[in-house]
Amino acid sequence: MKKLLIIGHTIPEPTTTAAGSRMLQLIELFLKDRYTITFASTAAQGDKSANLQGLGIPSETVQLNNTSFDDFLRNLNPCIVLFDRFITEEQFGWRVSEVCPDALKILDTEDLHFLRKAREIAVKQNTPVEKVNLHTEAAKRELASIWRCDVSLIISEVEMGLLQNTFAIPEDILFYLPFLLSPASNRDNLPNFSEREHFITIGNLLHAPNIDSVKVLKKEIWPQIKAELPKTELHIYGAYAPQQIKELHNEREGFIIKGWAEDSHTVMQRARVCIAPIRFGAGLKGKLIDAMQSGAPFVTTKIGAEGIYSATAKNEYEEENWGDFVDRAITLYTDEKVWLEKQHQGFETLNNRFDKNLFIELFLERIKTIKKNLPQHRNSHFFGQILQHHTAQSTKFMAKWIEEKNK
Repeated sequence: MKKLLIIGHTIPEPTTTAAGSRMLQLIELFLKDRYTITFASTAAQGDKSANLQGLGIPSETVQLNNTSFDDFLRNLNPCIVLFDRFITEEQFGWRVSEVCPDALKILDTEDLHFLRKAREIAVKQNTPVEKVNLHTEAAKRELASIWRCDVSLIISEVEMGLLQNTFAIPEDILFYLPFLLSPASNRDNLPNFSEREHFITIGNLLHAPNIDSVKVLKKEIWPQIKAELPKTELHIYGAYAPQQIKELHNEREGFIIKGWAEDSHTVMQRARVCIAPIRFGAGLKGKLIDAMQSGAPFVTTKIGAEGIYSATAKNEYEEENWGDFVDRAITLYTDEKVWLEKQHQGFETLNNRFDKNLFIELFLERIKTIKKNLPQHRNSHFFGQILQHHTAQSTKFMAKWIEEKNK
């Protein structure tokens, strides 16, 4: 029996975060390959958490710094362990290596956290993002986690290039696996240009890039759009909005904080244009994938568009100029010909770059090959074993100290 253990940083929430949708895509992939899956997390179940039990996946609550996890792991005896973000690998990776040394270890990075954090610092310091300092403590932690795992899933080609070219991570311990989407079949049934109205932006409002984006909209962008298109509104959707975002709601200005949307595609299909002035972040932006699927063309920044288009594709998002951003948004909203061209480009991008059939068999074959030759694979990347040895020792004894303290 093929057993997969997923150790989740949180219980996936596909209706609130792109990370939640990504995790469900991975779960679907392994279920179709006849894996028996167990999901474990230190996090509590929330009202927006996915119904894993409905997929036949038991969900276990595990404790940090507690040998009960070792017993759980020993009884389960998985052949693959997938870590949801590097933090869970730091917390539980050494235990997996001790209790199940033959288990294949996969890290799903979601996005490169150190890249997102470094860009956030650069924006706050008013430093050009292109000159960001990537050689940080966060980078050391995340890169060490990548080295310790047998293969890491990277969601963006830009991040693949960064890891290989800047940090010399070997390609054969990385695997490019973007969002895994089904080919769209009902595009003719989507609302047309004249049936849509207003602008939209969406995203988890606990997420720093989304909070910053809403503030930029309020201060820099929406007043200019509203002056040109006085009858339009901007609808802002997202779960967990903090008070500072709720206070920006202003119906007179058409700046409407809508809150959580149970189905992002439903609200996207009513909107004519999606706008996302993202100044920092990493990975792929789920809101823009949702917009393309819903037939709502988008305007974003260079960082927002990162990873969506191929490296050789023409990229209109080269300048972080809010005046140009506003001009593009107004043109897209008012010119049906341009709108249809951008909508068609979105559909083509989805089919050419995110169709799950382009990736699934290659990924499963890579997993099978690594698992079959696991000792040789690890010996070929012995630096990872060195990091495993030293990190495991320090983490192990710290965990044991905390466990004794808690007694």
